[in-house]
Amino acid sequence: MYLNFRSYLLILITLSAFNACKNSNTGQEAISTRIINNPVTAYDTANTGDLPKFLFDSETYDFGLIIQGEKVSHAFKFRNVGGSDLVITSASASCGCTVPKYENKPVKPEESGEIEVVFDSENREGIQNKSVTVLANTQPNRKILSFTANVVVPNK
Repeated sequence: MYLNFRSYLLILITLSAFNACKNSNTGQEAISTRIINNPVTAYDTANTGDLPKFLFDSETYDFGLIIQGEKVSHAFKFRNVGGSDLVITSASASCGCTVPKYENKPVKPEESGEIEVVFDSENREGIQNKSVTVLANTQPNRKILSFTANVVVPNK
């Protein structure tokens, strides 16, 4: 069968698009999908006792007064009080001035972990209310951590 130039070009573009959608290896250790099992559906609620569950010491923190330009950090400590491994899939801040950090490994039942939050007060002034959204294989799958800081400008 004879293919004209347009057909050949269409096939080439389609194959390129499929190839571009392949997952790339980021160099991080892969987490098995068998530990991410959420039995709750839109039609039925299942026994959630076997699911992982966060128990934070506190979901809020107050840095109090800090000098403009300071970088301050706080570790939100938690324990997995559920029945299976807890996997944090992402943690994102409400602002570019805040960076959340966490270990990319499963937290076994009854083990502890932490999410460190670093706040850079450069170019900030006054009371700051920031949050970090944590996504995990828990039910519900979203947890909001928040902090405040009162940034004061130093006298020159």
